[in-house]
Amino acid sequence: MSSIASRTTRIPRLSRFGWLMALYAENHVRLVRLFEPQHLAVGRYVSSVGDGLDVVLDVVEIHAYTVELRLSYAIRDPLTGQPDPSAHLRLYRDAKQVEATHCYVGRRWQDVIGMYPPPAEVVCHRLRMNTFLGKWIQYLAEQGHGVATLVPVPDATTTIAA
Repeated sequence: MSSIASRTTRIPRLSRFGWLMALYAENHVRLVRLFEPQHLAVGRYVSSVGDGLDVVLDVVEIHAYTVELRLSYAIRDPLTGQPDPSAHLRLYRDAKQVEATHCYVGRRWQDVIGMYPPPAEVVCHRLRMNTFLGKWIQYLAEQGHGVATLVPVPDATTTIAA
C-alpha cells in the first residue's frame, strides 16, 4: 500500500496559473481554427449561418505580436445599447495564446473584483472568463460559424469601440 501512495506523490500537479495558461493556448487553437483572426485587417466582420444570431468579430488593433479583438453577437443590451454578450480578446501571435481580458462592456476586471484583489481571485476570475470563451468558441463552431461564413462589413472601421 505504501508503494501506491509514494507513486501518486510523484505525479506533477498543475497549478491554477498553469491551468490558465493551458486554457489560453486551447482558446488560441479554437479561435484560429474558427476565424483565422491573425490574418484579418482592422475592421468589422460578421458571420451569419441563418439562425438569427449573427456573430460580430471586430479586429480593433493589430500590433507586432498581438491582435486586439472583440467577439459578440449582433444583439444590443437594451439598457446600455452595447453588444451583449461581448468578449474583448487579446491574441498573442508569438506565444500562440488568446486571452479574454473582459467579457462585458463596462465590466472590466476592476469592476467585478475590485482594484486590489488577492492574486488568487484574479486567477480565478480569469479562469471563469476564459472557460466561458472556450465554450462559446466551441458552440460557434458547432453552429457552423467559421472562415467561410465570415464577411467584412464595409466602412465599419470607424464604428469600432474598444
